[in-house]
Amino acid sequence: MTSRVIAITGAFGVLGSAVAGAARAQGDEVALIDFAKAPAGAEGALVLAEVDLADPVQAAAAMAAVGERFGRIDALLNIAGGFVWETIETQDPSTWARMHTLNVVTAANASRAAIPHLRASAAGRIVNVGSAAALKAGLGMGAYAAAKAGVHALTQSLAEELKGDGINVNAVLPSIIDTPTNRADMPDADFSAWVAPADLAAVMLFLASEAATAVTGALMPVTGRV
Repeated sequence: MTSRVIAITGAFGVLGSAVAGAARAQGDEVALIDFAKAPAGAEGALVLAEVDLADPVQAAAAMAAVGERFGRIDALLNIAGGFVWETIETQDPSTWARMHTLNVVTAANASRAAIPHLRASAAGRIVNVGSAAALKAGLGMGAYAAAKAGVHALTQSLAEELKGDGINVNAVLPSIIDTPTNRADMPDADFSAWVAPADLAAVMLFLASEAATAVTGALMPVTGRV
């Protein structure tokens, strides 16, 4: 398999870092895109920091920079997003708009901006991060689950829109990801039942690969043993 060019949003977080590391380990070129300031240790990658993907102009500029650096984009992995736990009764009403913006709007803007570049690939791919919580939302998960349900719908709609261009669009639906933040928030949980970032990264990179030609419009559960 030849080296691929992979643009990763939310690339500085735990999952984004795991995906970037695994992609580079298999010989891919990576572009790391995030709203945060650039971390140390990203030598050899294209680093695009402080990019607000909620702004379509900034999203377009980021994808243009990736295309200019590498000549194409083979896969876009939309990891950028946000989470909040709040009950409907007690939450700030603005939470709903914030969750929609962080999870759905960022993915839509990045995808829109990447599409012209993905068409230059022999196997264009978009992989979104949905959530198992959007299939059955628990207590305090209303705004987040509703936003991730929007990501699921975006994934399926884009898959239909782009299948004639040879661009596959899929989403992974993780349960609880084993991150330091989640461990701190749920110290009594069985961490071994959660989804390891490296395992989720492997599934995402499969969907981003040429091997996933026959898979599009899929909402793939990656739930560990939860």
